[in-house]
Amino acid sequence: MSFHTVTALSPLDGRYAAKLSTLRPLMSEQGYMHRRVQVEICWFMALSDAGLQEFKPLSQAARAYLLGLVRDFSTDDALAIKEIEKTTNHDVKAVEYWIKAQFAAPALAPELREELAAANEFVHFACTSEDINNTSHALQLKAAREQVLLPGLDAVIARLRSMAHDYADVPMLSRTHGQTASPTTVGKEIANVVVRLNTARTRIADVKLMAKMNGAVGNYNAHLSAWPEVDWEAVSRRVVESPERLDPAAGPVGLGLTFQAYSIQIENHDYMAELYDAVARANTILIDWARDVWGYVSLGYFKQRLKAGEIGSSTMPHKVNPIDFENAEGNLGLANALLRHLSEKLPISRWQRDLTDSTVLRNMGVALGYTVLAYQSMGIGLNKLELNQEALEDDLNNAWEVLAEPIQTVMRRYGVQGAYEKLKEVTRGKTVTAQALHGLIRSLEIPEVEKTRLLAMTPASYVGMAASLARRV
Repeated sequence: MSFHTVTALSPLDGRYAAKLSTLRPLMSEQGYMHRRVQVEICWFMALSDAGLQEFKPLSQAARAYLLGLVRDFSTDDALAIKEIEKTTNHDVKAVEYWIKAQFAAPALAPELREELAAANEFVHFACTSEDINNTSHALQLKAAREQVLLPGLDAVIARLRSMAHDYADVPMLSRTHGQTASPTTVGKEIANVVVRLNTARTRIADVKLMAKMNGAVGNYNAHLSAWPEVDWEAVSRRVVESPERLDPAAGPVGLGLTFQAYSIQIENHDYMAELYDAVARANTILIDWARDVWGYVSLGYFKQRLKAGEIGSSTMPHKVNPIDFENAEGNLGLANALLRHLSEKLPISRWQRDLTDSTVLRNMGVALGYTVLAYQSMGIGLNKLELNQEALEDDLNNAWEVLAEPIQTVMRRYGVQGAYEKLKEVTRGKTVTAQALHGLIRSLEIPEVEKTRLLAMTPASYVGMAASLARRV
């Protein structure tokens, strides 16, 4: 069977492949190889600037060529590395050999080929595979967070914020425990979600992406065996923390990450757990909202814009299903299942290192893929919604019992004994009419001005400061 989207085992590379075109170059195996090449070359260049007698600073031409290998890395390059791996059966070693092969490329000027060939053995010098892998994973996550994940979440937040403002003044019946409750506004309920998501978004963005470059067990053993006088920790920190750039003229080329000074063979992955937990928190908030808006569609508070040719049911032609919110909820659940496993498993490694993290880490893109897919579905669903003012008004007009709360609160203010109990007797489990409430209000021993105020109140007007809260979000 030939590979095609319809033969893909994962729907991320099958049915939904086109929706994840921005994430795939970053989190795929090719994306992983790309970052490995970047790290190896960055380390190689840093060694040439470390003051080592045996490795003089590289020429500008050599630096430009090396950074070009990173900038122009392609699928053909990734496949060439995979071909080498068939022999090495070691993916990092295959990257090292590929880089060395580029040093001897026939198209290179003879003097450049000679310069790079002389420094051949400094590729992957003193590195354990994890020095390359952990930094590559951090670079992948950095790119995915900045270029895909946060923009996707930001788009959802922006749409919700716009809706919160647009519907700030539209009254809506609340339903605590599924029962009629004090009214709110549509905008205020959406504003609640915006505030929660803003907090979650900040936590995602604030996680420092860590990286270590300290050898087989974190002690610079190999480095110091070759050059005991060199401050290898400073060299490594400079590589990790210098800005990530591909222009040799712009200054020291680094990875733009946060230096991890203490580790075993692997970076401890605590930051990964923190990041995945933060993403899962945002996803959980969106699951909550997906279920709420699904319910609002069911109640008729929202209609959904129709799209020509779409079918809601194979047998019931009237149906317009809230499928985008259902898809979002399902994919957010899948994402969180993976994110939670990643956050629970990755910080655990036996002694100085076991290999259980390796295969798990290859699923980072899957967890983020389901997340990004869900954000897209959520955005599509939100853009289809149309407010059904009539349904909202009908619900409010049939829920006069919610005014029992303000009436008994005013009664308490003026010392009317048993205020709560009197309203409970009149309203609990009964159909309450405006006339019945108005009769009760007129009978109360409270100031006339308060009676007038309560008599003017309707379920639609009893929304507190909901509108102003929605507008200021």
